[in-house]
Parts: sequence; C-alpha cells; structure tokens
Amino acid sequence: MIEARRLHILRAVADHRTVTAAAAALYLTPSAVSQQLTALEQETGHRLVERGAKGVRLTPAGEILLAHTNAVLAQLERAEAELAAYRSGAAGTVTVASFATGIVLVVAPALTSLAATAPGIRVRVQDAEGDASLPMVLDRQVDIAVAVEYRGAPDADDPRLTHVPLYAEPFDAVVPVTHRLADTAEVPLAELAKDPWIGPYPGNPCHDVVVLACENAGFQPRLQHSSDDFRAVVALACADAGVALVPRSALHGMDLTGVVVRPVDGTAPTRRVFAAVRRGAEEHPLIRPVLDALGEAAAMG
Repeated sequence: MIEARRLHILRAVADHRTVTAAAAALYLTPSAVSQQLTALEQETGHRLVERGAKGVRLTPAGEILLAHTNAVLAQLERAEAELAAYRSGAAGTVTVASFATGIVLVVAPALTSLAATAPGIRVRVQDAEGDASLPMVLDRQVDIAVAVEYRGAPDADDPRLTHVPLYAEPFDAVVPVTHRLADTAEVPLAELAKDPWIGPYPGNPCHDVVVLACENAGFQPRLQHSSDDFRAVVALACADAGVALVPRSALHGMDLTGVVVRPVDGTAPTRRVFAAVRRGAEEHPLIRPVLDALGEAAAMG
C-alpha cells in the first residue's frame, strides 16, 4: 500500500530537484526525505529517483508514479473539501501569498468584503513574488497564491494546480523628464534600445515581461540598475539613471516628479495575474469564498 504522505515527498523532490531543497520546503530533514523515498521505492518495487552531481531526477518509473501522484493528491484535496463542507460552518484560516501590488489591488479589498460576507474566515497574508508563491502552494505552505504569468511558470492546465484568472494590466514606459522622448504621446520601445535600463532582478516575473517586450522590439535591454521595488525604479529614473517599464498599478500614488509616464506604442507588454490553489481544493468551503472575493475585487478594480 502506497502512503499518500510519501507521494507528497516524491512530488516535492520532483519540483525542487534536490533532496535538501525538498526537505526545506516540507520542514523535514534531508535524511527523513531520503528514508521516505526509500520506503516508497520498497512499496512500489521500483527505483524512483536517481541522484547525480546536479541533484535528483526521477527514473521512468518515478515519472509514471508522479503522473498518478498529481491525480491522487488532487482527489485527496477534493475529499478534504467535501468533508469540510460536510462539517459545515465555514470558519478557519486561509493563507494567501501575493506580490505587493496584488495585495493592494485585490487581496486587501477581498479581506474587507470577507469581513462582511464570511466573518468566520480569517485570512493570513504573506508578501511573496509570483515565482515564489506557486511553489509555496504546492508545498502546502500557503493555501492560495496570487501570482503573475512568467516564463517557466506552471501552465494553466498543470495537473497540480487550478488557475483562476484575476486581471491583466499594461506596463507603461517611465523616462526622465529630460529624455528625448518625454514629449511623445506614446513611446516606441525600439527607440530605447541604446538607453540604460532600470528593472527588476532576474527571477522576478516582471523581469521576464520587460526582457520579452524588448526582445520583441528587436533588442536586449542594457540593465544598468536592478531593484524589485518599483518606487526605487522610479526614483532612479527621476535621477536620470535610465528608463524603465513599470506595471501601471504600481505607479498609483507614487511621486512621479522628475519622470514622465507614457503608454508603449503598439502592443503594450502586459502582466496577467491569477490566483492558484492546489487542484481539488478550489471548492473547499474556506477557500472558495476567498477565491470569489479575489475575483470580485479584481472585477471592481
């Protein structure tokens, strides 16, 4: 008989590629993870993982079991949701991980709504970038991630996750007031090919949006300054340190003295924001109201 908790460990190892990283995500010791993998191999009668200099990879048998693992764990999430519904009385805590602007735009308004419509649900919020929040959901560290589409992110049809689209927003060009394009109605990105750039660090989903937009315009941005804080990005542009692309909502309420903000000429780079939960958990009586409240906040925003 295969134990479900060992399937959680197998998936964590597949996701994180090393025993040490999987152990950290699951709050276990590496030796405990190794012991559980060994036990799982004994239960299945197959070698499931291979260890190498670059980490751990699944064997063909391990890949077969992983495909079933995603289905089994999703069904267990559904079972928990139905049992929670059977108990009725939606009262408990839901943990949401979101990047900062997502907290402002949808998470905080959702909390206000839930306080009136579902007072028994307590929401705990953690600030986390989109590329960090999805692994947190898969590792059961949080219940819901408010995340951004990015290269390398799990697809909408990933068997481990259920995606709920929330909103999409364009990036605007931010240039110093002294910039040669400051008086244009719209900024052609190709005209910024030789400028120094300011932007998020690699790994931040917004970094991917900026780089991809520049690549589509025919150049690689010359990133001279890096910050994941858009207030810092705008401050550097104010200091004439370079140009930037910034999500429109991140500019709300910001001191824009010293810069001009212009739409991008043509198809604007866009970040698409969604909520994600472990597949099967979307109908949990605690999680469903939070997802609905996030969707309503996004629609009103």
